[in-house]
Amino acid sequence: MVKFVSVWIGGEISDHVGRKKLMIGGAAIYNLCFLGFLFTKSALVASVCGFASGVATSGFWDASGYPAVQEAYPAAPGSALVGIKFFVSLSGMVYPLLVVHNANSGNWKLNVMIPVVMSIICLVLAIIAPFVYDDQKKASEGNDGKSKDAVQAEIDAAKAAMLTKPSKFVVFLVMFYAFLCMAIMYGAQQYTKAFGLSVCGLSEMQAAGMTSIYTIGSICAVLFWAFMMAKLKWSPLKVVLIDSICTAVALAGVLFIHQVAIIYIAIAMLGFFAAGGALQTGLAVVQLFNPGPKGRNTGIYYTFMGAASYLIPVVAAQLTKASGEANAVYSLMIMLLVFAILAILSSLYLVAQHKKIFGKSAL
Repeated sequence: MVKFVSVWIGGEISDHVGRKKLMIGGAAIYNLCFLGFLFTKSALVASVCGFASGVATSGFWDASGYPAVQEAYPAAPGSALVGIKFFVSLSGMVYPLLVVHNANSGNWKLNVMIPVVMSIICLVLAIIAPFVYDDQKKASEGNDGKSKDAVQAEIDAAKAAMLTKPSKFVVFLVMFYAFLCMAIMYGAQQYTKAFGLSVCGLSEMQAAGMTSIYTIGSICAVLFWAFMMAKLKWSPLKVVLIDSICTAVALAGVLFIHQVAIIYIAIAMLGFFAAGGALQTGLAVVQLFNPGPKGRNTGIYYTFMGAASYLIPVVAAQLTKASGEANAVYSLMIMLLVFAILAILSSLYLVAQHKKIFGKSAL
């Protein structure tokens, strides 16, 4: 629920005060939260720290970090955004292993001390790192009070490149992609193992292997798409269309071909095409069709994403209560396939609109 409002508010703030201050603030809050986890024995304090860490992630780091990487690498902003996904996936593989190892060794405090150290490192890096947006903002403020700064000039140039102004429906569609993509990614992460156990008859070991395959697929995709967008100059919209088509094919394979080999291939495809930076690439598409303050765009985009991460568990719980786990996960997978088809149709429509708006094909 924190993500619903904190990213949007944080994005607006980062557009006004700069990216650096929010990155520093987020790191400082993280330090306080993890120190609170380390030393408190109060459930109330732990709950406050948990909420504050969520605000630090969404309202501070997401709201300022995602715009900052686009501004740092304007030649290929989609590739820069996908780079975030790579490091998130890498830490998501390494840290849980450390948690289990430390817990089994009786050193559970290390599981909190490691994030404390990492937060301090992030704080130092945020203080010393240059931020393009902040530098441009400072330059404009010292430029005899001119109202048009370099950031606004960039937005105006992007709008001037358009032959026609995108409709409100197009702007909504590029934001709504976040909902579709997050719903698919969340559902695939949370429910494919249950689907394999209850519907496909996989063993516990076979079903557990699906998570590893999914993660490996996502990391491989990040490297692949970063190369395609940075070196071969593929449009983020082209990547989003390919991701949507292949995600639908993978979900159809999971749903209708209940063979272990096919399911593993489909899960690898889901990791590659659904979780391999599709969400981050969609943010680059937002900026393409709706050039404006990157903090604000990031906030609105992530609000749609937050709606999906809230809705899917609610739907899953209601379906399980009404029809049992096996029927529920099957219905959920069908719903994810419908979302993937909607993503394909949305992407095709945006491809057509790209030709109309920019006078050239995105493919």
